[in-house]
This record gives sequence, structure tokens and C-alpha cells, in this order.
Amino acid sequence: MKKMLRFVLLLLAAMVIAAGAGVWKVRQLADSTILIKEEHIFSLPAGTGRLALGEQLYNEKVINRPRVFQWLLKLEPDLSHFKAGTYRFTPGMTVREMLQLLASGKEAQFPLRLVEGMRLSDYLKQLRDAPWIKHTLKDDDYATVAQALKLEHPEWVEGWFWPDTWMYTANTTDVALLKRAHQKMVRAVEQIWEGRMEGLPYKDQNQLVTMASIIEKETAVASERDQVASVFINRLRVGMKLQTDPTVIYGMGARYNGKLSRADLDTPTEYNTYVISGMPPGPIAIPAEASLKAAAHPAKTPYLYFVADGKGGHTFNTNLASHNRSVQEYLKVLKEKNGQ
Repeated sequence: MKKMLRFVLLLLAAMVIAAGAGVWKVRQLADSTILIKEEHIFSLPAGTGRLALGEQLYNEKVINRPRVFQWLLKLEPDLSHFKAGTYRFTPGMTVREMLQLLASGKEAQFPLRLVEGMRLSDYLKQLRDAPWIKHTLKDDDYATVAQALKLEHPEWVEGWFWPDTWMYTANTTDVALLKRAHQKMVRAVEQIWEGRMEGLPYKDQNQLVTMASIIEKETAVASERDQVASVFINRLRVGMKLQTDPTVIYGMGARYNGKLSRADLDTPTEYNTYVISGMPPGPIAIPAEASLKAAAHPAKTPYLYFVADGKGGHTFNTNLASHNRSVQEYLKVLKEKNGQ
């Protein structure tokens, strides 16, 4: 009887030791780092259970002890309330931290940089190429975009998207991102329009955005934007043609090969401001906030002309004779740069 009792006690002791060792292994796994050496995007489908999660993590080489992982979820049930989504795992993250992330529902954020000076067509191409975006637009025609966004002014498409780095989660639709960018631009333009200088020759907000887009394409120097705006406003007021190359380029579309010829400047399009009088029918690019503000608050100058100075900025003039001299100076600088 004593031998039997001794055997049972030894067996119980062994079981306690084994259980303790098992718990230690589970705790060790929880505090160990996941196996990845670089950032890993992990998508957890809806309805995934504990067993399926362990298998998925093992198959994607995030963990290497799926059975111990299952015991961890049983011993610490708070870690098993994970949510479907797409998450970003980082090197050095512990198994516990990974599970806490899955439980938080804080999905990975992806950046999409929409740069000022681009066209909507450029943005649409970026959307097509961006990872994790759900594409719902049947094509990239502007009319399709206007219809999908249910624009109040369907013809106001180009130029009407706020340039910024937009963050999104996996399976965000292209339309949802465009809507966010459009709505922010609408709010910004409305505010700038309300505070604009009196007496500007704009018929509506779209003409303000149009002017801002021209300024955007003409100069990247922040301090010059209001002066460039003044030139175009002065020209409109005295009935001079705007004569700005970026509008010609926009009107040429796919025909533009990187160079403008005299024939291009003479060929009529609805955007060719060497041919048409007044403003082109709409924006030619996405303007930055600084260009919108310059269009709404141009400097008060007598300038009617400007030309690049070859140093990144522009030279401004009030008359054609001075302008022509500035053009010759610019050409001289170009020749010196090219070693001619």
C-alpha cells in the first residue's frame, strides 16, 4: 500500500513538473519575438479561428511552434479575440504584442502621395499601381470619375483634388480615396474663394482653380507665385492673351513630345492661350495651396511679362522691350550652362 501511495505521489509530482514546464514554454513563446527579419503584411480573413490562425502564422513563417501557440491562446484567452483585417508586423515584435495588435483592429496604413502639379490622369495611374487598393472604376475617363463621385459640377474634374499623402487601409476603394481628396479641395477652395481679393476677373471658383493650376506649372518658387499671378491678372485686365506654355502643352495631350515648336504655339486648341483670349476652359493640373492663395491674392504689380532667369527663378518686366532683353539674358545663361 505504501509503495502504491509513493508511486501515485511521484506520478503527481511528475505531472506537476511537466505542467509547469509546459506553462513555462507557453510563457516563453508569448515573450519571444516573432521570426520575421523585415516588415511583414499579414491579412487575417474574416471568420478565422484559433487553429487556422496558428496554421497561417506558421505557414507564413511568423511563428515556429503552432502547438505551443494553441496552448497560449487557451491559457490567455484575452489574446484570442483577434479581428479580421490587414496588419503590419515589424521585426522585434513579441508574439504577445502581435496578438494584441490583431485584437486591437488597428490595421496597417498605406501611403499614397498625390503631388501638386500632376494631372488627375497621373493620380488615376498611381491609384492603379498602388498596393491593397480595391479598384472599382471601370476606366480612367474623367467622365467616369465625375459620375462615380457624383460631382455637383461634373465638368469640374481636373484640378479638383487635394495634393497630399493620403493614408488608407487594405481594400479601400479608389473612389473612396478620390472622394476624400476631392472633398478637401472643395472645402479649401470655398474658404479661399470667400476670402479672395476684390475685383479679380474670375467668373467662378473653377476659374480660380484654373489660374492656380497655371501658376503651379509656371513656377516652383514660393516667393514668386503672387507675382506670376499678378502678370496673368494684369494681362486679363488689359485684354492681352495669357500666352503661357503649360496651357499649350495640356491642350496638345498625347501629341506633346517634350518640346514646343512655333507651330505648336500657333495651332489652335481650346487650351492654347497663345490663340484664345482670356482663360482656358479649366485647370491644367492639381494646384498646391500656395498657388490657390496666390491666385486669390495676386501681388499688386505693373508686370505684364516674365521669363526664366536660368537660376531657378524668373525675371519680371513691364514692357516688351525689357522682356526681350531678359529673354536674351536667359538664352545666354542656357548656353553657358551647356558649355556652348
